[in-house]
Amino acid sequence: MGLELYLDLMSQPCRAVYIFCKKNGIPFQLRPVELLKGQHYTDSFAQVNPLRKVPALKDGDFTLAESVAILLYLSRKYKTPDHWYPQDLQARARVDEFLSWQHTALRSCCLRAMWQKMMFPVVLHQPVPQETLSSTLAELDSCLRLLEDKFLRDQNFLSGPQISVADLMAITELMHPVSAGCQVFESRPKLASWRRRVEAVVGEDLFQEAHAVVLKAKDTPPVDPALKEKFLHSLQSLLQ
Repeated sequence: MGLELYLDLMSQPCRAVYIFCKKNGIPFQLRPVELLKGQHYTDSFAQVNPLRKVPALKDGDFTLAESVAILLYLSRKYKTPDHWYPQDLQARARVDEFLSWQHTALRSCCLRAMWQKMMFPVVLHQPVPQETLSSTLAELDSCLRLLEDKFLRDQNFLSGPQISVADLMAITELMHPVSAGCQVFESRPKLASWRRRVEAVVGEDLFQEAHAVVLKAKDTPPVDPALKEKFLHSLQSLLQ
């Protein structure tokens, strides 16, 4: 059995892993896991990833969770071009710096913006207080400023002159609030130019393919009532 990837392209880190593999010609078998159908709660998926999260990787008898760990494993096993995760100590440290920051900063506010603005009211029929959403959008704006001023600065990509896994993680995060109608790029020419460079390297067709599901998220049918309470319980922190 070859490499298997358990993904739901509604998930931002799943999209980063998917784009990375497709762009680098890494062969894999796609094992879809539909989060909104609760498939990550099944016992069969727990055998692959007891954390019950996607993405997940199965490579023969070896299993691996967490998107960053998966991206780095794939970059090393398949010896992808150095720019994705550089060998140079300081260049690699810049990638690591962003990955460490975004995991608790950019990811958090992008995820909450998308769910509070669209998924809770549309898919779960759960109202979100306006003050909660306003606070989240203010936090998102602060993160976008840091993304531009601290990480992007005056260079082409987040960690230097070439694209890296940091850029894949960032762009897939930002497309989450974009799918909910947030104006992430419109008033930020530096960030908009970066997005165009990332899309050009990835390829427009692959970029659109990876984001087709999330960009149609507003058309997602309501979650099965039997799963609604479980979702609300697991996502309660996103309402805060």
